[in-house]
Amino acid sequence: MFLQTDEQTIDDLRLFPKRDQPGIMDIYNHTYTRGGEALMQEMFHHPLCDQEAIAERAGIIAAFTAMNARFPFEGAVLDMVEKYLLHGEEEADGHKHAPGEKEIAGGVSAVIELLHKVRDFVTGEGLPRIPQLEKERKKITDLLRHPALAPVFQDQPRNKLSFAAVTAYDVLIRAREKDKVLAVLQFIYQVDVFISVAHVATKRQFVFPVALPRESGRLRIEGVYHPELKQPVPNSLTMDRDKNVLFLTGANMAGKSTFLRSFSTAVYIAHMGFPVAASYMEFPVLDGIYTTINLPDNLGIGASHFYAEVLRVKKIATTLNDGKALFVLFDELFRGTNVKDAHEGTVAITHAFADNRDSMFIISSHIVEAGDALRQKPNIGFCYLPTRMNGNVPEYTYKLEEGITDDRHGMIIIRNEGILETLKNGKKD
Repeated sequence: MFLQTDEQTIDDLRLFPKRDQPGIMDIYNHTYTRGGEALMQEMFHHPLCDQEAIAERAGIIAAFTAMNARFPFEGAVLDMVEKYLLHGEEEADGHKHAPGEKEIAGGVSAVIELLHKVRDFVTGEGLPRIPQLEKERKKITDLLRHPALAPVFQDQPRNKLSFAAVTAYDVLIRAREKDKVLAVLQFIYQVDVFISVAHVATKRQFVFPVALPRESGRLRIEGVYHPELKQPVPNSLTMDRDKNVLFLTGANMAGKSTFLRSFSTAVYIAHMGFPVAASYMEFPVLDGIYTTINLPDNLGIGASHFYAEVLRVKKIATTLNDGKALFVLFDELFRGTNVKDAHEGTVAITHAFADNRDSMFIISSHIVEAGDALRQKPNIGFCYLPTRMNGNVPEYTYKLEEGITDDRHGMIIIRNEGILETLKNGKKD
């Protein structure tokens, strides 16, 4: 069972690297194998929405963290195994690559060496101490004990094999028992991901969130920060059924978008069973996460920014009507229209969201006047990121405070930049 989300949310949270920016996955990805990296990418695309599955994955990673585990297999051997197993499969151009004798011999030797190391790993001291992996450990142990693979363990790794032996092993590995070798590889990829994330948890001192039942409705994060920042300012926030909507205000540059990304990224990563950049976190396992931070115009259908926002709200409303428990975030709701319509729309939509007590909503806005109407709903909370004026210079604390901002510093900043003088005189004094 996977958490519902979409590409808009994935782009908002910058989960994957792009040409001009790193991604959140880069922080967690220290895998040794191509298969491990591919599996981690799949996990980032498909967070979990089952409490037991999340707790199981978190428990495995936490156990590897406590063991200070290191990846027990050699990358060069794994590369050789993967290339060998791909021989004979159809490539992108439609041709099949026929391996030579040397490639086959090298591949067979690599598989034998790898299977011996996997057997040592699953029967060693460390893995049996991870109860969440016991079922998988027993499965791999039984697979390696299968009579069909007995010849592999009769030979020692890196022994020189005769031509006849190589030929026999090649038929065994790439034809008769290929599925067993691929299952072993998949297990190795899982271990690769778990140990990679465990290393990150130790190095960065990330914490493992506590997954709560959906009906608990309690989301509490202490000391959350964005993991890409070198000198982050941590914040804390609690949401529950009695306060399941947060109306967030603050001036530009006060840190709203950074906080929103920090908080929603933690919620997303927690549903993967991964540790997060915070000092403590507990969360209800939800059905979906949808954020709207950088919503582009949809020029393909001739949609303005405002209409794109409307379609986004409609999509979320439809999902809520299906009975889903969601985490929903809108940064500057209805920024694409005039102030009057934005005010009315923000109040109406936020009120409607507030009626869905199983879900949680964060709405940020510059329209502080909307707060008066929103106070009618007792389950709507209010926070802001303040601006402090040091003379004519704005300073930002980046720390959440309760209430609604009364900051009006836009014209001060405009005057500080000398824009009016430049326009009047043609140059800045």
